[in-house]
Amino acid sequence: QVQLVESGGGLVQAGGSLRLSCAASGRTFSGYTMAWFRQAPGTEREFVARIFWTGGFTVYADSVKGRFTISRDNAKNTVYLQMNSLKPEDTAVYYCAAGQRITVVARTYDYWGQGTQVTVSS
Repeated sequence: QVQLVESGGGLVQAGGSLRLSCAASGRTFSGYTMAWFRQAPGTEREFVARIFWTGGFTVYADSVKGRFTISRDNAKNTVYLQMNSLKPEDTAVYYCAAGQRITVVARTYDYWGQGTQVTVSS
């Protein structure tokens, strides 16, 4: 059974940092793209960043470029999202996703975590 489990969310002041983790299990993710999406209340799920499981090829949404960094530790089957210089508009539930296609479109991803809440206070 495939599982993606996010952790690391919480409440932080504007300008602060958080690191999210996504632990993957249940299958080999070699060849999979791993991504982070986020969803604020009343909005659609939004692409944040993605990384190819074995090859890097990182891509970021313009809204987080220069502030967020996605990385992965293949030995631990874990993907990270380092979030710096956080803004109130970054407040959302953050989801980890895995898929076989290299896209930024949520519906193309096959597996999803349960999400972790990030709240940035002003």
